[in-house]
Order: sequence, then structure tokens, then C-alpha cells
Amino acid sequence: MSLLTVGAQRVPPRVRVWLLLSPALLVVGVFFVGGVGQALLQSLGRQPFLGETDWSLDAYRATFADPAFRASLVLTLRVVVLSTALATVLGVALALLVRRYARGPLTTLLQSTLAVPHLVGALCIGLLLSPSGLVSRLAASVGLVDSAQDFPVLTNDAFGWGIIAEYTWKEAPFIAVVALASLTPAVRDLEGAARTLGAGPWRRLRTVTLPMIAPAVAAGSVLVASFAAASYEVPRLLGQSFPATLPVVALQRFNDTDLLVRPQAMAVATILAVLSLTLVAAYLVLVSRLTRRAL
Repeated sequence: MSLLTVGAQRVPPRVRVWLLLSPALLVVGVFFVGGVGQALLQSLGRQPFLGETDWSLDAYRATFADPAFRASLVLTLRVVVLSTALATVLGVALALLVRRYARGPLTTLLQSTLAVPHLVGALCIGLLLSPSGLVSRLAASVGLVDSAQDFPVLTNDAFGWGIIAEYTWKEAPFIAVVALASLTPAVRDLEGAARTLGAGPWRRLRTVTLPMIAPAVAAGSVLVASFAAASYEVPRLLGQSFPATLPVVALQRFNDTDLLVRPQAMAVATILAVLSLTLVAAYLVLVSRLTRRAL
């Protein structure tokens, strides 16, 4: 028996858990204290760059009173909801198709897309869906539109179709990989038992397969939603300058030459952090309910 094994046996289980969690807790602590904490203090009036402190909620009042911020908030929520929903539905469908027909090659293909950076994905979507992109030229060549310029605007548009398309294309394989990992032999056994009892394919899908993979898929979905809410490079490349998503607005205000606008930038960043925490809280509640229902 090695010294490491003997030492591990002497450490109480509760202390061992905290030791294992200490690296993650350190990262989270530095993030909140050094990042979100500083942003919150500056949004409330602490301005070290001006050498003064005037505690107030003026930055939040000005932010919520700004029509540009409200338009950006609506755009951000629309992008988050639609891209997460589309990625989740397509990811689960892909996982079921891969399990049914060809698990090996298609799983490798799905996993290979995870290594593609979102910046590269945004550039590819721009080359495909822009007014002079591949899809518009193909549509003009087959007669769907009179010319490439008549193709519907899907990038740098007010609705955010290009941003949604990039997130859906990039995150659907991620959800598929998560769903495939949760389709364990136990799920197959339960499906077989349901088939023996006379349940058809759709009933097995609705009552057995989906409830069993729902907690894992929900975990992947909240990661997708959090990333879509806080990502900068994709909406910066594929979105309009106005309205822009909240991460773009936060950086624009942070880089403003007027330092009096800096608290508003920090207020937008704090609102983004609260939105992400709300998604995590909703995920915890959802997973708890789905787990109880599956059991």
C-alpha cells in the first residue's frame, strides 16, 4: 500500500471533498472577487480611474432608461432562446439518428466539430449566408432569386439570424455528444422493457428515452445558453452595430473615451452576470425536477 493511499484513508471524506474542489473554488473565487465584484463596485459608483467614489444606482437607472439597451436586451434574449432551443432539438435528433444508424463514424464527425473555434464558425457562416455568400449565389444560379443581392439578409441583420445560425451549427453537435453519452445500456434495457409491454416507438421516446436523457441535455443546454448570452466575437462579426447584443454593448461603453460612461459599461456586465446566474439557477431547478420524474 502506497503512502498516497494511506494518506487518503486518513483524510476524512468531507475534508477530501473540499480538497478536491479547491482548484475549482479558487477559480470561481478569483472570478467573482476579481471580475464580477470589481464590476459591481464600479457600477455602483466606485471609480478608481477618477480617484473618487459616489455610491448610487445612477448607472443602472441610466442603463435601463436607454432605449438602445432595451433593444440590445431583447436581441440578446432572442438569440439565447432561439439558438439554445434549435441546438437542443437538433442535437437530440442527431444523437438518436447516430445511435440508430452509425454510431462510430458519425460520433467522430460530431466530436470533430467541437474543436472548431466559434470565431472560425462565425467566419464560415458569413461566407455562406452573406448577400454575396455561397448560398445566395447558388440560389441565384438555380433561379430562386433574380440575383445574389435579392437573397434575404441573414447576416448583420436586426433579427440576428446569422448569430443564431452559428450558435445552432456549433452547439448542436455538442448537445448530440452529451445526449449520446447519456444513452447508456440501462436506457436501452428500459426501452426494451417498454417494447415488451406494447409501447410503440413514439411512446418509448416520450416516456422512456427523453426523460432519461433530459438531465444531461438540460446541463448542456444551460451551457449553450450561458455562452450565447456572454459571447462577444460571434455577434460582433455577424450582428449589426445597432442593436447589438449585450456583450458588444458592454465593450463599446467600456472603450468609450468618456470615462463617465464606464459605470454603465460595468452595469451592463453585471446584468450579464446576473443573467448567467439566473440560467444556472433555472438549470438546477429543472434538473432536480427532471431527475425526480425519471426516477
